[in-house]
Amino acid sequence: MNNARLLAGERILLTLWVGSLWAIGYIAAPALFARLEDRALAGTLAGVMFEIVAYIGMLCAVLLLLSNQVRNPGRRLNWRAVVLSVMLVLVIAGQFVVAPMIAEIRVVGTSASSAFAWLHGVASLAYLITSLLGFALVVSPEAVP
Repeated sequence: MNNARLLAGERILLTLWVGSLWAIGYIAAPALFARLEDRALAGTLAGVMFEIVAYIGMLCAVLLLLSNQVRNPGRRLNWRAVVLSVMLVLVIAGQFVVAPMIAEIRVVGTSASSAFAWLHGVASLAYLITSLLGFALVVSPEAVP
């Protein structure tokens, strides 16, 4: 496969991942909380959307890392690989560590607790970092053929 096709595929994957991060995290989820009176319902719906974004991110990250390795056989550990790896780790930690802890707190009905607020803050910070790293990839010259 030639380099131009790999770059085009990377741009599509990056657009899907980073676009969904931004659309859900900074448009859809805030709109849910602004428009729905039932905050628990808003949280449930936002959680479902964040889960979908997490799986999109994991798939895109793996494919982007593979493509990066194919395109850069002489320098496999490059800044894009590092950024993608950090993003992937943040998504995995959010989905399989933080999200289940938040869900457990919600199930027992203590979503007003300081533990919930702290975990929500951790999740929000990880999401913001992932979004900013994604932005760095989107604007990087290497992302354009």
